[in-house]
Order: sequence, then C-alpha cells, then structure tokens
Amino acid sequence: MTQLVRSLAPAPVFTHLLNLTDDHGLFEHAEYKNPRRDHGYCTDDVARALVVAVREPRRGPLLDQAIQTYLSFLERAVSHRGSVHNRRSTRGRWTDEPSTADCWGRAVNALGYAARLGPTEDVRNRANQAFLRAARARSGDLRASCFAAIGAAELLLLGDDATGAAQALLTDCLAVIPRRAQPGWEWPEPRLRYANAALCDALIVGGAALGHPRQVREGLSMLTALMEIETSASGHLSVTGSHGRLPGETGPLWDQQPIEVATIADACAHAFAATGDLVWRRGVELAWAWFTGTNDSATPIYDPTTGAGHDGLEPTGRNENCGAESTLAALSTLQRFRELHQVPR
Repeated sequence: MTQLVRSLAPAPVFTHLLNLTDDHGLFEHAEYKNPRRDHGYCTDDVARALVVAVREPRRGPLLDQAIQTYLSFLERAVSHRGSVHNRRSTRGRWTDEPSTADCWGRAVNALGYAARLGPTEDVRNRANQAFLRAARARSGDLRASCFAAIGAAELLLLGDDATGAAQALLTDCLAVIPRRAQPGWEWPEPRLRYANAALCDALIVGGAALGHPRQVREGLSMLTALMEIETSASGHLSVTGSHGRLPGETGPLWDQQPIEVATIADACAHAFAATGDLVWRRGVELAWAWFTGTNDSATPIYDPTTGAGHDGLEPTGRNENCGAESTLAALSTLQRFRELHQVPR
C-alpha cells in the first residue's frame, strides 16, 4: 500500500451526517452546514444513510444509534401494501401518500443491505421483515426498479427465507431496464437523466445474483458507454448536469450532482468484483478524484474535516450548501475507494 493511496483515502468522517440526524430521522437539506429543520426528512436520504452506515466497519456508538434511527424510519415508511412514504415532518407526520417512486426503490435497496450487513441480529431481522413487506410492491419507474434490484441482489446473498421474494422482485425489476441503444448513441434512453449508472449496476449485480451472465455483460457494456460519455478529453469525470444530457451534447454540463458520481463508483466497484478488470477500479478512482477536486471546476466537493459533501459542482466552483444526499454520495464513494484499495480501517 503506497503512502499516496493512503493520503488520497482519508478515513470517513461522519460528523456532518450525525449533525443532520436527530432521534427521528435525517434532515434532507442544509443551509451551508446547518440543518434545515423546517424542510423535514425524506425516505430517499434516510435509506442512503442506512446503506452507508451498515457498510462502515468501524462505526462507533453514535453511528450504531443512527442505524437504529434510520431503520425505524424506514419501517414506518413502508405501508402494508409495500408502497412507501417519502416525506415526513418534524412532528412525525407523513406529508405524502405512499408510492413506488424512487423512495420505494431506495427503501428496498437499504433494507436489503441492512438485512445482510446490519450490526446485530435484531437489526438484520427487522430489515428483513421490512424488506419482505416492501417486496410486495412493484414499480414501473426505471430508476426506482434499479435501486430495488440492487437491494434484492444484496439480500439474495443471505440465502435465507427471504430468497424467494428477493429473487422474484429482482427478476421483475431487471425486466424494466431497457437494453437496446438509442439511435445516435450507445445508451438505452433518449437522454441521460440522473443516477444513470444505477441501470448498469442493477444489471451487473442482479445478473450475477441470478446466475445470468448475459445480463452482467449487458450491464458492463452499458457502463462502458456511460464512462465514455461522462469522461472528459483530459481524463477526469465530467458528468451529466442537473438538466440531463442529450445525444451529441459535449463539454461541461451544469450543475453536476454528487449522486451521479456516487452511482458510477458503485457500478464500477461491482464491475470490478465481477470481472477483476482494472479499468473498473480506475472508474472508482475517477469518482473519488471528482470529489477531491479533479473535476470541471477544479473544486473539492468533500470536506474531510467534517465529512460534508457539497450540493453540486458549478461553473465557478461549488454550491456551499451541504445536504444529506450530497454528503452521503461523498461518503459512499470514499467507502468504495477504500474498499478497492484495501486501506486499513
């Protein structure tokens, strides 16, 4: 292990994440680094937080307590039919109707991870039960289905009583993903949107979990095309902006969102696990480099002193607000980088 790799991979810091967390959930937004309590909580971010927390091998008591908070939130969010509430006020009231939009996919994703990686048997069992409830539902939304597929693939690794439900859900979710490239470019949608690498990731991990090598190959092919589109001529990531990307659009697009980079890191990490091809480890390195300043604005997006992630990359720098989604995207990418370089915890 070189000193250079160690210096590029600081230990994750959870100060800001815990500052955004209270006894009921995780505040969605921040003004600079101060929680916007008036905006309440959302399931999308709580689910992301649960994944990051259970994946971290050295949590400590505060992060362990946060896992309990995040899991309790998700248990309440999942309806008896499997659909999921997304928005909750600080008074503990859901302010929306349950759906199978992104919040459902994120909840399934997180519950799959927690059922396998939770720190205690109680956490794992509770996550498993909530997963089974959420797995009753299906979504016609592409990205929600991709997020759910990744969580179902995680749960399949357990090989327990939830295997049948996870396999059925995974099969149905993968069926939603388009495979054929659109005219004029090598991507199966008419435009790139957000969290694009989740499509590739779902096929890679889902295909591997089901023993379907063709689906793995399809995911790898899509990820290759995505990396070609989202890598600049100078070799750093130049990801799709918040308004998407149409075929033929070149040059930096704004504002670039950390979630796009984090999903690239996840997909490349899983691609490396599936193939051992070093090109995918390089993809994770590019993702972490984006957060540390090797990006279109030459601006760091991650604060290593607090663990805060900034809300977007702009032409003149960065959005100075540090909300939950961006913070978790940075922490997740750092985890992937450290895993692939086997940095001692």
